[in-house]
Amino acid sequence: MNENSNGRGGIGSVESEYIRRHHKHGDLADHQCSSALVKHIKAPVHLVWSLVRRFDQPQKYKPFISRCVVLGNLEIGSLREVDVRSGLPATTSTERLELLDDDEHIFSIRIVGGDHRLKNYSSVISLHPEIIDGRPGTLVIESFVVDVPDGNTKDETCYFVEALIKCNLKSLADVSESHAVQDRTEPIECM
Repeated sequence: MNENSNGRGGIGSVESEYIRRHHKHGDLADHQCSSALVKHIKAPVHLVWSLVRRFDQPQKYKPFISRCVVLGNLEIGSLREVDVRSGLPATTSTERLELLDDDEHIFSIRIVGGDHRLKNYSSVISLHPEIIDGRPGTLVIESFVVDVPDGNTKDETCYFVEALIKCNLKSLADVSESHAVQDRTEPIECM
C-alpha cells in the first residue's frame, strides 16, 4: 500500500502502526492499486467522528456528493445511493456500509454499483486523538483499494482517487475546524 501524507509532514511510525492495525484490505491483486492518506484536523475526535460516521449524510463534508438515500435500515450491510455532482466522470454510486465502529472510530464502505469506473473500490477511515497546538485534535487516515480501469495505469488511478480523497479530507477538516471554533467561542453562561 502506498502511504501518502496529507497534513503535516510524512507518515510516521504512529500512523504506520494505525494503518497496519486498522486498514486491512486483503491481498492486492496485480490489477489493483491502493494507498493511504493522512490528515491532521484541529478539532476533537468526537466532533470529526460525528461527521464521518453519517453513512446517510456524506454530503455534509464530501463536496462531490449532491444527494444520498439510504436503502433500508442504517446498519452494517446497508446500501446508499449517492448522486455525484457534475464535473466528475460519474453520476451515481451504490455503496455498502462494511464497518461502523463507534468505539474505535473506524468506518468502512465498499462500492457495489453505479455509473462510474471505480470497480471493487473499498475504503477504510480511522480517527485517532492527538494534540495539535495544545488543543484536542484528530489524526484521520483514509485508505483504499480499487481495480485499475482498462486503459489506465496504477499511477493514474491512484492519483485520481487520492485527489478525490484529499478534497474530501480538506473539506472534512474545514467543516470540523469551523464547528470546533464555534464550540470554543460559545459564551460561557454565568449562574
